[in-house]
Amino acid sequence: MGGIFRTTDIVLIAVMVTAAAFTYKTKHDAEAQLAELRRVEGQIRLERDLTDVLRADWSLLTQPARIQRLAEQYQSELELEPVEATQIGAISELPARPLQIEDLILREAGVETQGTDQLATGGIGR
Repeated sequence: MGGIFRTTDIVLIAVMVTAAAFTYKTKHDAEAQLAELRRVEGQIRLERDLTDVLRADWSLLTQPARIQRLAEQYQSELELEPVEATQIGAISELPARPLQIEDLILREAGVETQGTDQLATGGIGR
């Protein structure tokens, strides 16, 4: 009977050593994952801070007063001139609005849709 207990003892010791090794490995993996998570979180904070700095720089660089001052300063070199509304285009050059199903239904009902947007504004056609 003494031999049976020794075999059982050896099996139990092997199971305990395996369980301890598994626990150690799991703890080590969890700590490694936590360290990686903290590294990534730090990187995210750094990127957010950098984004905030870039947004502040962009806000400073695009201030209308600054752009106006630079435009006046370099007007002769760049030959800048104020833009007239007619330089962009005339209303007659705009493409016609594509017909929508609602326009066709209203047209069939005898309601004019030219110049008004019946659905969006609630305007009444003539």
